Amino acid sequence: MEYYNYIKSLHLIFVITWFAGLFYIPRLFVYQIEAFHKSSPDKEILGNQLKLMAKRLWNIITWPSAILATIFAIWLLVLMPSWLQQPWMHVKLGFVVLLIIYHLKTHLFYKQLQRDDVRKTSNFMRLWNEGATFILFAVVFLVILKSAFNWIFGVIGIFVLGLLIMLGFKIYKNIRSKNTNA
Repeated sequence: MEYYNYIKSLHLIFVITWFAGLFYIPRLFVYQIEAFHKSSPDKEILGNQLKLMAKRLWNIITWPSAILATIFAIWLLVLMPSWLQQPWMHVKLGFVVLLIIYHLKTHLFYKQLQRDDVRKTSNFMRLWNEGATFILFAVVFLVILKSAFNWIFGVIGIFVLGLLIMLGFKIYKNIRSKNTNA
């Protein structure tokens, strides 16, 4: 068990880099979608550069980080199987499943945009970008509080954060609209 903290540290490092990729890739999607609607040659120049950036981020950072974070998480559970008896861990694993679903859905968006198959708006991607934030908040509160009950207050905080983000998004959209029309 002397190497437990090393495994935990590696798990945390790869969770952080995984989330970094999940936070940034939808932002690249926003730019890709906006570039798609530009006229030539901007459309092709920007589109190709943004696809390359997304490809590198997704395949070199995000996917490997997701896989390594998962491997180290399983290793930690093998070292500490008693965690699986704790209710907070059940809730955390539920959020991890949501994170994996979010990751896989983001992968579908990535594949579509790599083919120039634009099905979503840039505004949708701005909102999609917040999904990982909500999951991160929930997991951090669960891990720190280690309580299946107290995490409810964290989730309430997440919903308040969500409302504030939606309000901020609405204000940003109005400001952007006014600046475009001016």
